[in-house]
Amino acid sequence: ATADRQYAELREGLQRMQLHFEAILQAQDQAEQKHDSDPNSLKHYAEADTKLLPPTKLPRVVFLGDSITDAWRLNEYFTGRDFINRGIGPQTTLQMLARFRQDAAALNPKAVVILGGTNDIAAGVSVNQIEENLATMGDLAKARGIKAVFASILPVSDYHKDVDPAYAMTPNRPPATIQAINQWLKSYCQSQSFVYLDYYAAMVDSTGQMQADLSDDGLHPNSKGYRVMSPVALEAVGRALSGQTDTDESTQSKRRFRIPGK
Repeated sequence: ATADRQYAELREGLQRMQLHFEAILQAQDQAEQKHDSDPNSLKHYAEADTKLLPPTKLPRVVFLGDSITDAWRLNEYFTGRDFINRGIGPQTTLQMLARFRQDAAALNPKAVVILGGTNDIAAGVSVNQIEENLATMGDLAKARGIKAVFASILPVSDYHKDVDPAYAMTPNRPPATIQAINQWLKSYCQSQSFVYLDYYAAMVDSTGQMQADLSDDGLHPNSKGYRVMSPVALEAVGRALSGQTDTDESTQSKRRFRIPGK
């Protein structure tokens, strides 16, 4: 059993490295091609979406996100569940928003887990714009009767920069910015009766960085990182499917949450 687990973790590490290099190549291609015919990668899951069987008695949950979701083998971490992975690295929240109808709503899920924002921060997208993109996905989910679960942005770290200087993650993804968006997300979920999924609290250390052993590059979770995330995600999905929300007593008024930036 130990050998099998070690082999699975090695395989996952290789897959994560491959995804990392593919993400770099994709980012370079996007920068070089000013007129990309598919800037939001709608073709990426188009065929898989059409071949997906209708939901069964099991509640379907779509995980929409970037490379952190993309590398997560949901079928191995959540056996016996109808969890669909629709992550694409290195997407921003705007690109995820463009895919929401096709890769999430059209699959008829009971709930959608939305994890995005870290690539926006690295690309210099404003906090207000990130919040607007996330809030729009919440509006779309509500309009379609889909339970929305908004995941916090994961902490990052510089602990592995001795292995590779590129693994110094905090300069491009300042912890203060991550915390600010997460605080907004928590308040937004409370105001809109959505579920807030707090990966951040489960993975951060006393210095405000991702725990060193949960990632090999300071950004993407390794197998141990995903093992930490899995029960947190499952608990949040369970709350969403059972109708529990993060509505706070102080936000139970019927006023709509402020439009970010207004």
